[in-house]
Amino acid sequence: MIAILLFFAAGGPFGCSHKSSPGGHGVPYTEERAPCSKSNPLKNLYFGDLHSHTSSSYDAWIWGSRATPEDAYRFARGERIGLEPFNPEGEPTRSLQLERPLDFAAITDHSEFFGETDACTAPGLSVYDSPSCSLIRDGNDMSMLIFSNVIFSASPARFPDICGPAGIDCAEQARAVWRRIQAAAEGAYDRSADCSFTSFVAYEYTDTAGISNLHRNVIFRNAAVPDLPVSYLEQATPEGFLSELERICPGSGEGCEAISIPHNSNLSNGRMFAVEYPGAQNREEEKELAALRARREPLAEIFQHKGDSECRQSFSGIQGPDDDLCGFEKSNWFSPEDCGEGTGSGGMMGQGCLSRWDFIRSALLKGLLEEERLGVNPFKLGIIASTDTHNATPGAVEENRYEGHAGWNEDSISKRLTLITYGPLMIAANPGGLTAVWAEENSRDSIFNALLRRETYATSGPRISVRFFGGWNLPGSMCGASNLVEIGSREGVPMGRDLPPMPAGISAPTFGILAARDPGGGGRTGTLLQRVQVVKGWLETATQPAYRIYEVAGDPDNGSSIDPTTCETAGAGFDTLCTVWTDPDFHPGQRAFYYVRVIENPTCRWSTIQCHSLAPDQRPDTCDDPLIPNVIQERAWTSPIWYRPEANSNPPG
Repeated sequence: MIAILLFFAAGGPFGCSHKSSPGGHGVPYTEERAPCSKSNPLKNLYFGDLHSHTSSSYDAWIWGSRATPEDAYRFARGERIGLEPFNPEGEPTRSLQLERPLDFAAITDHSEFFGETDACTAPGLSVYDSPSCSLIRDGNDMSMLIFSNVIFSASPARFPDICGPAGIDCAEQARAVWRRIQAAAEGAYDRSADCSFTSFVAYEYTDTAGISNLHRNVIFRNAAVPDLPVSYLEQATPEGFLSELERICPGSGEGCEAISIPHNSNLSNGRMFAVEYPGAQNREEEKELAALRARREPLAEIFQHKGDSECRQSFSGIQGPDDDLCGFEKSNWFSPEDCGEGTGSGGMMGQGCLSRWDFIRSALLKGLLEEERLGVNPFKLGIIASTDTHNATPGAVEENRYEGHAGWNEDSISKRLTLITYGPLMIAANPGGLTAVWAEENSRDSIFNALLRRETYATSGPRISVRFFGGWNLPGSMCGASNLVEIGSREGVPMGRDLPPMPAGISAPTFGILAARDPGGGGRTGTLLQRVQVVKGWLETATQPAYRIYEVAGDPDNGSSIDPTTCETAGAGFDTLCTVWTDPDFHPGQRAFYYVRVIENPTCRWSTIQCHSLAPDQRPDTCDDPLIPNVIQERAWTSPIWYRPEANSNPPG
């Protein structure tokens, strides 16, 4: 343990600084910029938020946000932002500032109504007083419903009184908004050698057909982007969207390159990760569509404001033990109908059935099933988390400073403590999470490359540090070595990769895991760690998926406790946890994946903290509702490492 603490104190893998060579350590730049002065071939850790909204999103505008993408980037970099409600003079009555700025961010405004929202809020345009524009400016639940109904439809169409023959050129109006979004990203990006902040041009594709969430965030590598984003109104199916994204952003090393990141599969009624290959006439065509998804969607968002999408208990069809940690931050606490092998609708409104395939652990298992059947894994997903804030506050994840993420729906404590499990969610919501990447430097190319190779992980908010390596010859002495990362990189692969071919004489893979608590910020120390788990998924047979959870470091019974009436904590915990673990149940003929969960000691949930801030006679009934958790255990989830049996018949590399 002393060696590990000295390793962190010396910088370890969490902040090494090396003199940069032109273009960084093996980082070819696709844009003009100064080489970063702090480029590290063993990778630095950067935290960011790849999912946030401003007033350029129709729903954020309706909910009262007037902040611009420029405002959101300033907030991400550490500046204070004003929040609704506004006083009669138009001044914000609340404000918020990050205790610790982010390293990178993307503003992902909904592309579907760029032009309409902009035109309807600009006095003087011919459509300003149209019925639809008047409705959006009303800024109420009916405004949301009318606009949302367009993207609830499987055949969406624009508003004729805004975009029809007597209206405006909505495409040209949207181009103006898109250019402002690009300019905001460019203005926030540090192209100097300091590399202090990275911004990505991005947007959200908002497919909500059947009121199920099929949304994706599109992140572009650099400033080479299409003339207009591909929205749901142009491509109303995921397959059409991904095909069009590939056509306009081929990612050939020059020009436009982009990835799509699905989120909130927990609200998709079994549809986000459904195995569907529309139009495919044979297995080869199915394989092509699976490969398209694998290329374009290397990541999934496991956690955000609208809940956790890792796992949920009580579904049929998958062999595995009870997992009490699957109850973490669910967007509903009732027991919905099981979709079984089918799909449903209404998830965005808290309705319809729930499927085992709504959760990323199950999607990873489905990916193994499809790879067994087709030879391609369409769900080979790395892991990230974000906020999905609609307040232009990317990175606002602190439980003790939560101001909501849905505008006027959550602009007071009393509103935030309201029990609604659809739409803005209120007390069912949470502050959201962060994306962590291991990258050589804080530049667009380096971070985008980390996203592509899935060297990423998610946290539910804390800045927990996690390294995860897998291989066949990792030494048991790694945890005592000052060069742990060099060993893991030389003898194995990091999170997000496939295990290399199994050498002769080796019977099982070994994994090296190193985790450190959030060091804290704003005068507060981070919470101690409780334990580290490895979650393994595999195919018991060609058609039967299974999973198991292994306690590999720390202690789930460490005696840590919290008094929810005072939020005072007690008991033991860990600053760091390190282990070298070998799979005791490995079978070389079974394809598998492994990911790591790092669990903190229990702390008070944001709702408990805000209930305590009210006088007893002012507390709503939700403060005493037994269905609402008053304590949480924050956590991190790594991207998996995969084992593919066929790799053993191929030459290395």
